[in-house]
Amino acid sequence: MSDCGPRTGRRTRAPEYRARRGSCGPPRQRQLFLAVVGPADGRGPPTRYDPVVVAGRRRSMSGYDHGMSAPPPPEPIPGARLLFSLDPAVSHLNHGSFGAVPVNVQRAQQRLRDEMEANPLRFFGLSLVDRITHTRRHLAAFLGADPDGTALIGNATTGVAVVLQSLGLRPGDEVLTTDHGYGAVGFSIDRECRRTGATRRILPVPLTATDEQVVEIIRAGLRPGRTKLLVVDQLTSATARLFPVTAIVGTAHANGVPVLVDAAHAPGMLATPVASVGADFWVGNLHKWGYAPRGTAVLVVTPPWRDRIEPLVVSWEQAAGFPGNVEWQATLDYTPWLAAPAGVWTLRSLGVERVRAHNAALASYGQRVLGDALGVAPADLPEPGGPTVAMRIVPLPAGLATTIDAARALRNRIAEELSAEVAVMTWDDRGWLRLCGQVYNAPHEYERLAARLPALLAQC
Repeated sequence: MSDCGPRTGRRTRAPEYRARRGSCGPPRQRQLFLAVVGPADGRGPPTRYDPVVVAGRRRSMSGYDHGMSAPPPPEPIPGARLLFSLDPAVSHLNHGSFGAVPVNVQRAQQRLRDEMEANPLRFFGLSLVDRITHTRRHLAAFLGADPDGTALIGNATTGVAVVLQSLGLRPGDEVLTTDHGYGAVGFSIDRECRRTGATRRILPVPLTATDEQVVEIIRAGLRPGRTKLLVVDQLTSATARLFPVTAIVGTAHANGVPVLVDAAHAPGMLATPVASVGADFWVGNLHKWGYAPRGTAVLVVTPPWRDRIEPLVVSWEQAAGFPGNVEWQATLDYTPWLAAPAGVWTLRSLGVERVRAHNAALASYGQRVLGDALGVAPADLPEPGGPTVAMRIVPLPAGLATTIDAARALRNRIAEELSAEVAVMTWDDRGWLRLCGQVYNAPHEYERLAARLPALLAQC
């Protein structure tokens, strides 16, 4: 799911704090204004970004020379960094949490907002439903999904809530998950279970489990007749693990259990992530690896379930049934959805396979560099389970970030003192650092973090 929940915390904006030396508490914040310099007509990507640091300073770009054993990093994709308006004084190594919207996509969305504000009645009343339908079909084709079974939604967490409240759970029913699931999804399941009298059961899956072992653990945990839904991640957020969802879905269906696949990170990162899975319900965000504006996601539902899906908010398209009744949520800003095809176009213009290979290789390089800096043997670095996975995790020293609050504090301190945005996770009573690779990243960013992180951790 989206990583805006308690696993990673949010960077504090106000009030400002100053970190006490040796503390992993809330840090002092730094402000930076970014001048975007581009073509005079405002069309096309900017040509450079001029940072003006108000407080704090840019860190040195020293290389990493600790004898690390990582394979060579991938070659950068020319010009890709200039597509984004990210603060150049910060190493943005956590694309998976909130993504990054290319400048041309930002401009496409702004043009839509300008159109909306110029004549709201015309924008909402004349053709918006048709435009949403057209966008849905475009995005469904990109994902390899049935457009008639695909609904645009705000985020994957919303899709989970839609499915849960449409199931009709009763006392004695159970929802089965694994301990790799995203926190906000678990909260949503718990709330629905409290409301209906059902229960949630969590299966522990070792990080080192093979695909065959994962399938067997889940198969053994199913209770036909009682398990009314299995919720499983396609690519886990906390552990960056690609689960064998096609085999899992097949096993669950053989036992009469429907499956909801949380594929928050799949769109854009995995090729046609929907078609081969066969899940009853599938949710995925396009504002992470698909370069869409934030607030763009899809819920895909197979034909037997479509008539049972009810929206969270009932509005004027209720009689249309799924997917229209889920998409039309009264008066909202629908421009993120309408601008999403521009994000897909950007990904394709860079070369989809090229981007996937680059990002995965760069994340792997970063994992090895950080692992070496923290004394983690290559054999002890978790593998993601797929060739295009652009997220990796590195175990932190024992005793660090073992609680949500401690993980949040460490993440904030890394952001402030090392000018690096990363995800710090707590999973299985241990702290983990999650790194991502994206076209705007460069090897020296991981090297610089690796050169400075051990000293910071020694103070915690």
